[in-house]
Amino acid sequence: MPQSVPSLPRRAARTLRTSLFTQVALALVLGIAVGKLWPGFASDLQPLGDGFIRLIKTIISPLVFCVVVVGIAKAGDLKAFGRIGLKALIWFEVASTLALVVGLLAANLVQPGSGMNVDPATLNTAAVDAKTNGGSLPSTTEFVLHSLPTSFVGAFAENSLLQVLILACLVGAALLHLGHTKVPQVLPAIEQAQEIIFAIVGFVMRLAPIAVFGAMAVLIGNYGLGVIETYGKLIALCYAAAALFIALLAVALKMVTGLSLWKFLRYIREEMLLALGTASTESVMPRVMQKLRKAGARDDAVGLVLPTGYSFNLDGASLYLSIGTLFIAQAVGVDLSLSQQITVVLVLMLTSKGMAGIPGSAFLALSATASSLGAIPAGAVALLLGVDRIMDSMRVVTNLLGNCVAVFAVSRWEGALDIERAKKVLNREIDVSGDDEEEEAQAVVPAQLTKKEPATEAS
Repeated sequence: MPQSVPSLPRRAARTLRTSLFTQVALALVLGIAVGKLWPGFASDLQPLGDGFIRLIKTIISPLVFCVVVVGIAKAGDLKAFGRIGLKALIWFEVASTLALVVGLLAANLVQPGSGMNVDPATLNTAAVDAKTNGGSLPSTTEFVLHSLPTSFVGAFAENSLLQVLILACLVGAALLHLGHTKVPQVLPAIEQAQEIIFAIVGFVMRLAPIAVFGAMAVLIGNYGLGVIETYGKLIALCYAAAALFIALLAVALKMVTGLSLWKFLRYIREEMLLALGTASTESVMPRVMQKLRKAGARDDAVGLVLPTGYSFNLDGASLYLSIGTLFIAQAVGVDLSLSQQITVVLVLMLTSKGMAGIPGSAFLALSATASSLGAIPAGAVALLLGVDRIMDSMRVVTNLLGNCVAVFAVSRWEGALDIERAKKVLNREIDVSGDDEEEEAQAVVPAQLTKKEPATEAS
């Protein structure tokens, strides 16, 4: 007899129960609805998104450490790891500079701030100080020194990815130097710790729909949809420039690796939707690392390039900064010359590095750029306060895709990418969707329960 086809409600219920993408998408819609209908109640949901991101942040540092140490130890070549790091930095600098140039060209072409005729004296500059908590961007020397750990535990306690990366490189190098015969139990222990962390990631990700619901409700409840009308031209320009830059990334990925960015986007659709909902790339970093490894990128390349990109390859932020600088100049009636715009690019090439994790870093970078030019009142940065949160989605998508493309490109450049496996995974010829659930089940079920009795095996 032919098998009965499940009814539509049953299929929908099963999809909702098993598909993270569907759960997050539904949470996104519900969050927007709640924020629109009950803005007062929505503002109280902030802890839902913040709590989820805090849980994810507790995982990132130990995960990066384990992946990098295991990657170096298994690759067995510290020089190759150094080459990967150098090539990653070159790629990051080229990509972020390209993003700055694309942003400047787009802002010159569209002129999003022209005709506003804003008097800087009427702007509330105190709001910018509140946004940045009175902080400042670190100098190059401060940035380099802060990248060096002062203690082994402190790097993890402060969740400083660059410090954790340096420690991981040192431990990996030490394992290579000593060899497996002198410390035979260390590497297996780190590998097992890595598996435990990935299992924890699976548990925490079950809370992702709740986090997205809370984050979107707060966004719509606090800012509403009216800000889109006020800053419509600027918002449309930023998102259009981001789309153009992503298209350039797709071309670069195809030329370097032969892979399709669209297929990769489909492959990480759950993570992308979660990053959009929570306005944070950190919330998906562990899962993206796992998926890049499954798609054929070697552990050492993933472990070094992706975390480093979170500090050095903020392509979306670079786009926003260049467009934002010209927007506020146009809004207050300042016509920047070509030499001044070149200065903008040079200044932002420096100030955009090391922005990750600093409160109000975009405003700090914009203020520093305005001050260096001397032609734009620093207080004009307050013009972007109302629209900054709306730009998070653009920055998150562009940053995440930029870093993922960097992983594939540098891995291919260094011979650390299994192209055939990557193509099969992205073409869905290899199904890796069930791997996470299988790993979670193995982590939860005690070992003795997974062993079959002899009688059962004989039967």
